[in-house]
Amino acid sequence: MVNDEAFAARYAACLTAATGLPARLEPVTRPSGYLQRDVPGFRVRVVSSYLADVVRQFVGGDAHHMRQRFPRVVLRDRETFDGFLDGYRDGDGCQIKRWPARVLVSANVGFLAELAQIVGAGFTPRTNGKASALVVADSWPARGTFRPERHSLHLKESAWTQVHEVRRRGAGDKPFTFYSYRLDPYPGFLVNGHLARQPW
Repeated sequence: MVNDEAFAARYAACLTAATGLPARLEPVTRPSGYLQRDVPGFRVRVVSSYLADVVRQFVGGDAHHMRQRFPRVVLRDRETFDGFLDGYRDGDGCQIKRWPARVLVSANVGFLAELAQIVGAGFTPRTNGKASALVVADSWPARGTFRPERHSLHLKESAWTQVHEVRRRGAGDKPFTFYSYRLDPYPGFLVNGHLARQPW
């Protein structure tokens, strides 16, 4: 969920191009702990629990927002990290108008503390139970604290496998052929963004 409709539209187009899944924009409102009111925004709606699991695996996240770690995969290069900062600011932050910096807000202190080290910023979490804020100056790259990291882009279930046997099955009077596969140890696979499972 983000504030900028154009950003959400670009994300939806990229997601559809990458996975084949239909993605649509939905206007939403959500509570802002920082502003103490509901704020309007947009979300990209994609129905795929398998894709959600894959994304969590890829970025090292967790289903619960308070246990999510910093997705170190975005440290691949400066361009990727800058895109991450822009997206985070648009979803849970804002640009400061009086000087060149942005404020990023989260109740996940560990997440913000790790991000602060990457951008070389000081960070003091709030202790009153409210969300903490991290100020990231636009001049942060001059501090020289960014270190690119190489992370594998291959997912755990993305691997070659050996075919031991293929059994032909009759299709009656249909003009095609059925093949029966037994998948081991994982009985599922992804076809154009949809989870397919072997018959039991």
